[in-house]
Amino acid sequence: MNRRMMRSGVIATVAALAMVPTLAFAHSCPHPAPGRHVAHQGASPTTATRAHGRVTTPNGFALNVRSGPGTGYRVVGTARDGSVQSLRCRTNGSSVRGNERWYRLSHHRGYVSAHYVHVFGALPWCRVLGS
Repeated sequence: MNRRMMRSGVIATVAALAMVPTLAFAHSCPHPAPGRHVAHQGASPTTATRAHGRVTTPNGFALNVRSGPGTGYRVVGTARDGSVQSLRCRTNGSSVRGNERWYRLSHHRGYVSAHYVHVFGALPWCRVLGS
């Protein structure tokens, strides 16, 4: 009986720790990658594919939208948990929970960590200017 109670306690503790919000504890990048990140320009707007992604954050917290692809960039807005965002392109940036992929939002100049977004559709790579 004691073993079962101990195992249940350990499982409950691990489950509780998994629910701790990780948005505030994401790895900070003190020196973001140089250059300005822009989306690829297609041959015409009608041939460009649009991808969408659903924001999935722990405990329903809002996801920070940043000015560049990394946690060292300033926060320029938020995206609600469960919301569907239109995405322009993907790029690499600072690591968030082991994931270095970031997505640029279509509607304004902002990036979100791929760790918290489930993508639907094909997404091109972003082009980096000035590097």
